[in-house]
Parts: sequence; structure tokens; C-alpha cells
Amino acid sequence: MTSAALALTAALVFAWGAFSARLERADLTAPVVFVGLGTLLAGSVHADVDAAGITVLTEATLAWVLFSDAARVGVRELRGDAGVYGRLLGLALPLTVVLGSVLAWALLGVVLPWYALLIGAALAPTDAALGAVVITHPAVPARIRRILNVESGLNDGIVTPVVMVALAGAASTGGEADAGVLTAALQLAGGALIGAAVGSLGGRLLRAAGRRGWTGDSFAGPAVLALALVAYAASVAGHGNGFVAAFAGGIAFGHVAGPRGPREVFYIDETAGLASLLVWLLFGVYAVPALLGGIDATMLVYAVLSLTVVRMVPVALSLIGSGLGGRTVLFAGWFGPRGLASVVFALLALEQLHERAAPAVAAIVLTVLLSVVAHGVSAGPLAARYGAASRSAGPASVHEPAATARLRRSLPGRDSGAAVTSGGTP
Repeated sequence: MTSAALALTAALVFAWGAFSARLERADLTAPVVFVGLGTLLAGSVHADVDAAGITVLTEATLAWVLFSDAARVGVRELRGDAGVYGRLLGLALPLTVVLGSVLAWALLGVVLPWYALLIGAALAPTDAALGAVVITHPAVPARIRRILNVESGLNDGIVTPVVMVALAGAASTGGEADAGVLTAALQLAGGALIGAAVGSLGGRLLRAAGRRGWTGDSFAGPAVLALALVAYAASVAGHGNGFVAAFAGGIAFGHVAGPRGPREVFYIDETAGLASLLVWLLFGVYAVPALLGGIDATMLVYAVLSLTVVRMVPVALSLIGSGLGGRTVLFAGWFGPRGLASVVFALLALEQLHERAAPAVAAIVLTVLLSVVAHGVSAGPLAARYGAASRSAGPASVHEPAATARLRRSLPGRDSGAAVTSGGTP
């Protein structure tokens, strides 16, 4: 990167930091702003960042996000609404993958079922950063904010193995497909084991050092930031899956780190937030211009269906009998923005499949681009409207049960608006 490009990028990040609250009140989220700026700069910025550099940045960012999201979601937080999380992650998420894959097969004319599965799985996880206003909006009941945020924090890690298996199947042909899928499954298992070992060992070591006063408060956060990369890189070096390792490492770290854990993980959130701004800027510079010339009506229809029917129908079906009202189900179904995880999966597809992945990547990129705009613009107005409607409806199922409220109040340092961040967005 040239000095001029570096100076411009740093200036844009500074400007966002200085005026972010004001811009967000105008319904402009960080992804909307930085994708837009990247698109505007695409014609004037020299393409001096190679594909390898972009891949490293995006993969490291996703590893940090997976680790921090998993570390922040503890068993106690899940227990209060375990039934709802089980429905969203155990039923709605698989249905979303299946429905998205079937539609990709039917509409996009992909050559192999593996490519359809790749598209459906890559577009299944949600990204709370694109709807950050919803997660932090005081008008939205705290229970709904927490449900949406926890779902977003976990579904990318859960769907990662499906994406990896789809990539392995697409990269193999004929009789080699079974061997490729078996190899991918072994890599997933290895990544989970390595990540859990690294996260558990690192968490115990940091906790023991903290009790003895050996850990300085100013460097505990960077230590956990490095631990997330250790889990990712150690797994890759051991021929495991790095993203699964980061997710498993975060779960293990959050379980053993003790009361200091959330404060230390916050540093990862901040770093991932900065990295995600750069990813969205590069997305606008490189991906959007490359996409504009290859959009057709069928791809556009698929992208719209992916953001609506493919997400909203499984959510509605999974929440039947949950006690949540129809308005809440629609609200939760719509706010399933696609973001950073989908972008990384698309880059991995390009890296492993090359030009064979171009149609699948184009569908993923277009869907993410529409999501950045649609969810970013609608987050503020719909959150305010939904919150007002929820208040006027009186005591309803959107409010947390008494047992859940007592559990939440018992958690140290957690207020009614606390939520798991995704992509570093507070």
C-alpha cells in the first residue's frame, strides 16, 4: 500500500470515529459508509493491495470475531432463553442453509450441488454489525436485542463446517469427492480440538497469572488478541480448520477465563472493529466494481429471496409455539443481515476454486451488498417503530421471563442492554 493510500485510509477511519454517533443517528452504519466510500474511490485508488494481503486481513478479522463472539456467550447467558436459541440455531439455521441451497440450484443453474451448498451455507450466518442500531436501540426490548445478537454471534461458527465441506466437495471431482469431504471433516475435528486446547490453556494461564498479579491490565487485552490468532494459526499449521479452531478456542477461553475474561475480550472487539472497517472499504474498492458488470436478473432475484424468504420463513417456522408474537417473529426474521463471514467465505472459494467459483462468489457478493444497504438503512426506523409497537402492546412475550431477568441481574457487569458484539461494533 502506498503512503497516499495509507494516509487516505487512516483519515477515513479517523473521520468515522469522530462522527460515527452522528452518522448512525442518520441511519448510516459503518458497513454502508465504508462500502460506499470504497466504491467511490475504486476508480482513483491504484490496486496496489494484492489478493493475498486482502485474504490475510479478512481471515484474521473473522478469526477474531469468531473467538470474541464465542468467548462472550457463556452458558448462563444461554440458559435463560435456551429454547429460543435452540430453535434459531438448531432448526432455523439448517433450514436456511437447505432452502438457500435449493434455490441456488434451481435459480442460478450451478453445475454441481456442492456449489449450491456453498452459496446456501455462506449466506446463512448473520452479522450484527450491519444492524448494530437494532442491537443497541433502547426502544427494542432488551430480550430481543440479546436474542438477535447471541444468534449472530454463534451462527457463523456453527455454519463454518458446512462451508468447508462444500468447498472440499466442490474442489474434488468424481470419486475424489468423498475423499475430499472426509479430509475436510477431519480438518474440522482437528481444528476444534486444537482450538479448544489453546483457548483452555490460554484462559487458565491468564487467569492464574492475573491472580498472582503477574499480568498488567494494559496488556491483558493484546494477550487475548494474540491467543485468538494462536488458535487459528496453530490449527492451520496442524492441518486443521482455523476458523473452527478460533470458535472452539473462544468457547473454551470464555469458560475458564473467569471474571476478567469479558474485559480482555473487549480488546479483540475493538481491534476486529477496526479491521472490519478496512475489510468493508476493500469490499467497496474491489468487489463492488467487479460485480457491477456481471449482474443479471436471476442473480438479483436470488439475492432478494436470500434476504427475505430464505431467512424469514425458517425463522417463522422455528419460532412457532415459542410464545413470541407475530410482530417479533417478523422483526427477527428481517434483521438477519449478511456480512463479514459471507465475504470471507467468498474469498476462500476464490482462493480454493479459482474461476470455477466466480458465479457462486458473484451471488454471495451481490447478496451481501444488498444487505449492507437494505439492513443498514432500515435498522433505525424499523427498530424505533417496533419498539413503539411493543410498548403500546403492553406486557407481552417480547419481555424476558422473570426467571431470565433474575439470572441476568445476577451476572456481574451486565445491564439490560448488554449484548454480544459482532465484528467489533459496540
